[in-house]
Amino acid sequence: MKRWRPVVGVVLGLIVSVLAAAPAVAEGPPDGPDADPRIVEMMDAVPGGVLVDANHAVWPALDMEMTVPGAHAGTTFTSVGACPGGRICVFSGRSLTGPSLSWGSCGDHSIPSNFTALSLANARSSGYAQARNGGSVFATAYAGRWANILGAATYVRCVL
Repeated sequence: MKRWRPVVGVVLGLIVSVLAAAPAVAEGPPDGPDADPRIVEMMDAVPGGVLVDANHAVWPALDMEMTVPGAHAGTTFTSVGACPGGRICVFSGRSLTGPSLSWGSCGDHSIPSNFTALSLANARSSGYAQARNGGSVFATAYAGRWANILGAATYVRCVL
């Protein structure tokens, strides 16, 4: 029995050192200077966010993501601009520029009040997405397309 104690000690030591070296994912507003200020602002405004890197955060309960330019270079085959395949995105700039919010599920998704949406992309394979405020529709993007938003949208409606 006594021969196994050093082996168990070494194994436990290795496990602890591996866990200590693993990168941590921050929940809540990031404190470090590395996080983009727009990500910090959104994490303050919308609870439940998880910082992925300095330019990317996710809200798992909302199926929402925010990215700022430079976060993920390149696009996928099914993307529309910087909107990843299978998602609905709004951008703070016209013509799919600036920081973006995206959702992976269809339905009605609120646009946080601290985010001004100026363009909309639908990188899904079917249906359409609309930027809306109450009953008013300010933009419609069909599958694989995008549109500039011509009004103050407060939510996005995705229809399969």
